[in-house]
Amino acid sequence: MFGKFITAGLVGSALLATVAFAQSPTAPSDRATAAPAAVSDSSFQGNWRASKMVGLSVYNDKNESIGSINDMLADKDGKIKAVVIGVGGFLGVGEHLVAIPFEKVKFVSEPVAYTGASATPPAGGSRPASSTTTGAANTSTAPATTSKPNPWYPDHAVFNATKDELKAMPEFKYST
Repeated sequence: MFGKFITAGLVGSALLATVAFAQSPTAPSDRATAAPAAVSDSSFQGNWRASKMVGLSVYNDKNESIGSINDMLADKDGKIKAVVIGVGGFLGVGEHLVAIPFEKVKFVSEPVAYTGASATPPAGGSRPASSTTTGAANTSTAPATTSKPNPWYPDHAVFNATKDELKAMPEFKYST
């Protein structure tokens, strides 16, 4: 009885092996043409990752926060045609979505800079300054160092409108 199981196992293994051999290419030239052309990472320098652009904060020309990018709409060729900006709401609830032509939105690699005597940003829901202190104050007289912008995605987007102007625009809805 044990011999029957061993024989059945060997026959099954032989059948599976023939299927595996039938699926592999027979000539080495088949493998060379089937592989896609590799592209070096240096050819993508200066391009941005779309996955990192979704969620970027959007500011107007006065450095007031007006919303964030919720989505990017592309045509069938992959060219981005519009940016969907979410305005208002809290954690996505009550948010007003507006589609803006991609050409009207400017992307900036440098962080928002605030001018003035204090380190606090201007009123109106603007971006908070990135100066957090834990412990003793910095007594150094050296100038503050700024971080190098990430080459794979911008810091923020700029669209010249106020929150109220964006809320007054027609709401974008995903139709099915």
